[in-house]
Amino acid sequence: MSTPGPERVPQSVKVDKTSGQGKPPVSAAKKAAGRGPSGKTPAGKGGGKGRKPVTPVKVAGSRPWGPIAVAGVVVLIAVGIIGYGVFAAVKGSRGWEDKVADIAGVTNYREQKNAAIDARDHKEGPQQYVTSPPVGGAHNSAWQNCMGDVYDQPIANEHAVHSLEHGAVWVTYKQGLPADQVEVLKQKVQGKEYTLMSPYPGLDKNVSVQVWGYQFKTDDVNDSKIDQFIQDTRLVSSMEPGAACSSGNTSTGPLAPAGAPGAAGSGS
Repeated sequence: MSTPGPERVPQSVKVDKTSGQGKPPVSAAKKAAGRGPSGKTPAGKGGGKGRKPVTPVKVAGSRPWGPIAVAGVVVLIAVGIIGYGVFAAVKGSRGWEDKVADIAGVTNYREQKNAAIDARDHKEGPQQYVTSPPVGGAHNSAWQNCMGDVYDQPIANEHAVHSLEHGAVWVTYKQGLPADQVEVLKQKVQGKEYTLMSPYPGLDKNVSVQVWGYQFKTDDVNDSKIDQFIQDTRLVSSMEPGAACSSGNTSTGPLAPAGAPGAAGSGS
C-alpha cells in the first residue's frame, strides 16, 4: 500500500486577454444588441471606421405639358365622336311617331280615337269631315294621284283622304297666296313620290300639311317644320303599307252627289 502524497493544490492559469482562451461565452442577446439592423456591428464600434449616411438628392424634372395637352384634346374629341355616334344611333332608332311628336305645332288626331277620323270605309259622294282639311275618315274608292303632283285647283277631299291612307303627304295652301310663296311650297312637293299639293278654300292658315291622323299648320311657307313633317311622315304614315300613289284620280273640283251624272272621281 502506497502512502498518499501531499495533497495537490489546483493552480490557476492566467489567460492572456488576446488569446481568447478561457473567456466566458457571450450570450446571444448581447451579440444581437451589439449589431445593427443589418446584422453588422455599428460603425465606429469595432466595425471599422464609421461613415456618414448619404442623403439622396431629389431632382425635380419638368412635366411635358405640351404632349399631355394634345393627348387630352384627342381624348375629348374621341369621346365627343363616340357620344354623338351613340346619340345618333339611338335617335335614328326612334319611331316616326316619336319624331313627329317633337315637331312643335303638330296635332296628333290618332291619339284622340275619334271614330269619324279613324273610319276607313269606301263611300261614294261627298263626305263630312271632322277637320279642315281632313286627316282621315270615310273616303272615295279612288285615291288622288300623289306622285309629286301639284294641282292648281282644289281637289276633292274624298280622293285626297284616300291618298293619305296610302301614306301620302298632302300640302295645302290658302287660295290667293302670292305666287312666289306658292312656288316655295311647290319645290317641296313636285316630283316627290307620295306627296301632292293643292289650294284649299277657307283655310285658316297660309299652309296646312297633313298625313293620316296628323296635321301641321303655319303662316310661314319657309317654316323648316314643314320639311321636317314631310321627311318624318311621308310613306311611313300609311294605313295600307305598300299601297300605290300612281294610277289615281287626276281631276280637280268637288265630288258631285253619288249617282249624279258626270260625278267627279269615279276613280280607277
